Amino acid sequence: MFRIGIDLGGTKTEIVVLGEDGSERLRRRIPSPRNDYAETVRAIAGLVETAEIELGERASVGVGIPGAESRTTGLIKNANSTWLIGKPLRRDLEAALGREVRLANDANCFALSEAVDGAAAGAEVVFGVILGTGVGGGIVAHGRVLGGINAIAGEWGHNPMPGEHHPSVCYCGRKGCVELYLSGPGLAADHARSIGPTAGERLAAPEIAVRAAAGDADCEATLVRYERRLARALAVVINILDPDAIVLGGGLSNLHRLYDNVPKLWEQYVFSDRVETRLLKNRHGDSSGVRGAAWLW
Repeated sequence: MFRIGIDLGGTKTEIVVLGEDGSERLRRRIPSPRNDYAETVRAIAGLVETAEIELGERASVGVGIPGAESRTTGLIKNANSTWLIGKPLRRDLEAALGREVRLANDANCFALSEAVDGAAAGAEVVFGVILGTGVGGGIVAHGRVLGGINAIAGEWGHNPMPGEHHPSVCYCGRKGCVELYLSGPGLAADHARSIGPTAGERLAAPEIAVRAAAGDADCEATLVRYERRLARALAVVINILDPDAIVLGGGLSNLHRLYDNVPKLWEQYVFSDRVETRLLKNRHGDSSGVRGAAWLW
């Protein structure tokens, strides 16, 4: 049986078809319809229908979204793609495709992909982390996504950063969120604050990393602060969840120094004499979300 995965992003929507062994049989990407819910449903249905014509058979369908489905109403909530909020996306997709559709948060799909056949394959409990434009997380236990009674399991990005008092309000309306510090824009903003408003152009996270590697003391100090904050935030996760592995995704997961430095730093915050949790770079990269959607079946 083939498995279809859809990754519904803010700028692109991707489809992948996996065989029983996880081998990729088809992949396609289109621009995401913006601010148009009905067109979003049509675009997903069209991708599935076209793929099945090529396959010559029907397949299971899983969809990863930048939000969550309310357990109470069945409507989408907490979505960065705001035109999805308050819409019965799963029900509308099932009506369009004539079958059951499984829906999950995109960070949950990332975690599932890396737990099934990615960097944490074989681990019993996996925490997947997205460090990108935003900060998200997902939990996989014994091969299954843990959604939670409120459909927010793993949403560590909107917990307060331990030991910090951020001057800004997060888009979610709360102050001091982990996302304000550990997202790409959060890292850039922290660097700008540290060097002052007269120090020149505002640097993005990749440029800060490049300059730090070249010996820029201010950029190095910014990355050291970032590592310490990441260590504290992940220590909270370890103390509560005690995962076998934490897998990093998103653009900042490409900072190779994190995998050496952060585990050394988090030991002082974890309530254990020894920390066995592994910090891992993702195996499937940008493909993890769409592959995880397929693995929802």
